[in-house]
Amino acid sequence: MRGALAALVFLTRLPLPRLELGTADAGRSLPWYPAVGALLGALATLAALAGASASPLLGAAVYVAALAALSGGLHLDGLADTADAWVGGIGDRERTLVIMKDPACGPAAVSLLVAVLTLRLAAAQAVLLAGAWPALLLAPVLGRAAAPALFLSTPYVRAGGLGQALSEHLPRGTTRIALLVTAGVALLGGWPGLAALAAAGALLVALRRAFQRRLGGITGDTTGAAIELCELAALLALALTVPNPAS
Repeated sequence: MRGALAALVFLTRLPLPRLELGTADAGRSLPWYPAVGALLGALATLAALAGASASPLLGAAVYVAALAALSGGLHLDGLADTADAWVGGIGDRERTLVIMKDPACGPAAVSLLVAVLTLRLAAAQAVLLAGAWPALLLAPVLGRAAAPALFLSTPYVRAGGLGQALSEHLPRGTTRIALLVTAGVALLGGWPGLAALAAAGALLVALRRAFQRRLGGITGDTTGAAIELCELAALLALALTVPNPAS
């Protein structure tokens, strides 16, 4: 269970007891990422339903804010750093890696963050208007599944730090099983679940190819960006495919 606890510590800002976690615990945490996504999705969805009692728009805004708050904006930070580095790096690997470590947010980061959060708000509102709130549970699961999928299939290019520990101590067999279970859970959602799985998976393949071409692999920031973008892709697919009682 140390892997599950490590995943909760790494991915959430929930009040947890202090734990002495080693590098092996970091690697063992990866198969638990989708499960932590399910927990975050459940908490955010409960908050969204409370807000939706006033209006679907408020419910959607609460959902988006809850996901950001529960994760401490961790992956949004990775998305911002990746956006700035990708634009400012001008195709150069070393320049991209240097910019990615700069904590400042440039116009590319701000623009992408606004776009992602706006699209997430609109998609969540569409799901709530359709009365298909269980779909809100699935997007964070598929988003966080992007991390173990990337570490399972892609080299980590920065020496040292948490990312290297994740890569070196990844339990490959358990991670594959976790990803298969995640896919099975998505398919239980019928056509919307299949559409969400396909959208997130297709985008992840495209992102992985881009990361390999530019960097030769992944970093912590690019992994965070993949989590955010795959979650958004899944949520947009769900919003477009969930049955609408009014139609």
